[in-house]
This record gives sequence, structure tokens and C-alpha cells, in this order.
Amino acid sequence: MLLLGFVLLILAGGLLLALPISSNSGEFSPFEVSFFTAVSALTVTGHVVVTSSTYWSGFGQAVIFFLMLVGGLGFMVVSTFILLLIGHRSTLRERLLTSGLMRDTVGVEQFQGLRGIARRVILMVFVLYGLGTLAILSQVQGLDGMGFAKSLWHSLFLSVSSFNNAGFNILPELPQGSSLARFATNPILLMLTAALMVLGGLGWTLIVDIYRNRRFARFSLDTKLVVVTSLSLWTLGAGVLLLAEFSNPNTIGGLGWFDKTVGAIFQSVSGRTAGFSTMDFGQVQDVTKTTYAGLMFIGGAAGSVAGGIKVVTFAVIVAAVVSSLRQRSRAEAFGREIAQPQIYRALTVAILGLAFIAVSIPVLTITDSEVPFLDLLFDTVSALGTTGASTGIVPDLSLAGKILFMISMFVGRLGPVTLALVLAPGEEASVYRFARERVKIG
Repeated sequence: MLLLGFVLLILAGGLLLALPISSNSGEFSPFEVSFFTAVSALTVTGHVVVTSSTYWSGFGQAVIFFLMLVGGLGFMVVSTFILLLIGHRSTLRERLLTSGLMRDTVGVEQFQGLRGIARRVILMVFVLYGLGTLAILSQVQGLDGMGFAKSLWHSLFLSVSSFNNAGFNILPELPQGSSLARFATNPILLMLTAALMVLGGLGWTLIVDIYRNRRFARFSLDTKLVVVTSLSLWTLGAGVLLLAEFSNPNTIGGLGWFDKTVGAIFQSVSGRTAGFSTMDFGQVQDVTKTTYAGLMFIGGAAGSVAGGIKVVTFAVIVAAVVSSLRQRSRAEAFGREIAQPQIYRALTVAILGLAFIAVSIPVLTITDSEVPFLDLLFDTVSALGTTGASTGIVPDLSLAGKILFMISMFVGRLGPVTLALVLAPGEEASVYRFARERVKIG
């Protein structure tokens, strides 16, 4: 049912965006444009095949806004909340599977717990949307002669897009710039959007845990792993970009020290989850592309609006590897043991993600053979991680390539964890165990 609702929203959004009222030209939009945009908006990816600020009319932008608003809250949480509101009851199997999904993503096991969280989440999110809108409005008011109403609409759009890590932008762009290239020397706007992206990419329960406990020692293991790993990944991303692009005139080479540093921090935050960019990723060094492809594959925190295999998944795998190198039989982190089933799940999620990329890239090298391999890899990982950062190849992809990207965004938003939990029979105690036997490894 959740999957059906997701598909219906894409169909409705795609059809609405195809109507003449949705485009500034007043003509019907090709289905490959309208449906690609609908999938990208609902999956909060941000990949585009047309310039959002000039191609879509006010109505079209409103459709995109609604899709990314719903997609940002998360189709699983939203759909379950709708079930609660209309009073429908799910089957026992659905309740058991949803219970496991909620436990691993939002930290509760009962529908009653989800109801309470949903109320607080919606209130908190809309408060942050409002605060973000007002803060951004202070920076874009009167931009290019825009009146107050238009400035307010653009600020609201960017605020929601930033918090939802959607990567869509309808502010006027530079002719050859990326989504926020014209604001590369506006540190206040960049830090405002970065703060919204961080909050959206961390997840509701983690924010509440930090607010309630205040001290690191009192945080849950999940929160500790997310905070430490996220800080490490942000530092890595900013450091690599600053070093690799420092003298690159096509990216940040022409900026001053301060703007370079702010830009690197902003890009490190955005490049892993949201896809906003102050530079053209088609012009960055190969080491930057490779690093950010890895960061996008990891993504944000579970239960957040971000995609990827999730930060804790990566952290659990690292913890397991470190424990193995220390010749310990159990994975440990911050004085806690990580359950074996969670390690298996983390490995499954990561391997499924890598397998999807391993299958997609060869297909794309056939359908779009003229596109450089590293650009294909970067944008494919971006689609699967629902990030939206791009080297600029998406508008020129073949129809087959665009369809594969839509599938990638859909699968990325659905999430390997969700797929694994829905397809699994459930956590039942085995009545017997096979005899243990060692195998040769390495």
C-alpha cells in the first residue's frame, strides 16, 4: 500500500507537470521532463532536466513544492500517519513488518509511539520551515527586483528544499552557474541553508535526543555514531574540496580565502545529502568527484530526509572492520556491543547499493556511451543516494538513461533497509542451528 501511494503521487505529479499551465511556455511538457521532475521532487533528489527557475510556471513550481514537501517527510512515516488519521487497520503481518521498520528508522515500535512522534515532528518541521523562510528572506528580499510576495515564495521554497535536502531551487540562477552559484560570496545565505540541511539530514529523533540529553556521554549509541561519523565526513569533504580545488579557476580558485572556506564547508554539507552547489561539478578535479561520490553513497542519518545507505550503516561496517582488525569477535563502539543482526543488515544494505551501481553503470555506458565514465558514476551515485549533485550530464542523457535515473531515484528513496525489512520473514527465533564449520578467508 505504501508503494502504491508513492507510485500514485508520481503519476499525479507527472501528469500535472505535463499540463500547459505548469510551464512558462504555455505548452504541454514532454512526459520525460514532467515525470523525471516528479520523481526527482518526490524522492527529494534534485536532479533536473530543465532549469526550474525559468521553465516551470508558478503552478508548476507549486506542484514541485508539494511533491518535495511530502517526499521530505518520508513516504513511510507520512503513509503510516495517514493510516492512523483515517482509522484504517493494517494486517498483523503489515503491523509486524512496519514495527520492525519503525524500530530501525524512527526509534519506536508501536503505532501509538509513532502517533506522538508524528505530531511533534510536524510541529517542529513547520516551525523550522518558517524560521528558515524568514532568515532566507532577509538575504534575497528585492533580488533582481522581486517584490515582497515573490521574494517570500522563493524563500519558502528554498527553506523547504534545504531542510528536506531536496536540492530544488527557483531563485534566478547565473547563466552558466550551478543552483546557488550566484551566492558563492554570500556566507550568511550559505550557512543558513547549510544549517537547514544539517537539521533535515540528521533526523527528528536524533535532534530530540541531542536536545534532551545535551551531553555527549548521555546520547544513545545511534546518536553518537551519527554525530561522530557526520562530523568526520563533513571534515573529509571540506578538506578534500579545499585542497583539490583551491587553485582551480573553474570552481573556487577565484574566491578569497574566507569564501573558499565557507564554500568548502557548505559544499561538504550539501554534497552528501542535498545537492545544492555553488560550483560546477563538471569542472572539479577527479579526486573531488570520487570523494563526493563516496560521500553521496553514504548519505545522511536513518529516519531523516536524506538518502544513501545511511551514516550508521557505514559506521557499523567500520566498527565491524576495526573490531576484526583488533581480533575481537564482536563489533563494539563507544563502550557498547553492536548486535550481529544489525551488522548483517548493514552489510546487506551496503552490498545491495553497490550491486545496483555495478549493474547500472555498464547499462549507462551502453545507452550513453559518449558521457565520461566518472561523470556517469558520479551522477548515478547521486541519483541512488537521492542527493542531486550533478556534473551536468542529466539533461543530455538518452531516454533510456533518464528512465534508469528515475528508477535509481525511486530505489534510493525507497531505501535498501525498507526493502530488506519488507522482504524479510521477520525476526523469529530458530528452533535449531546447524553445526559450525570454519572456512578459509583471505
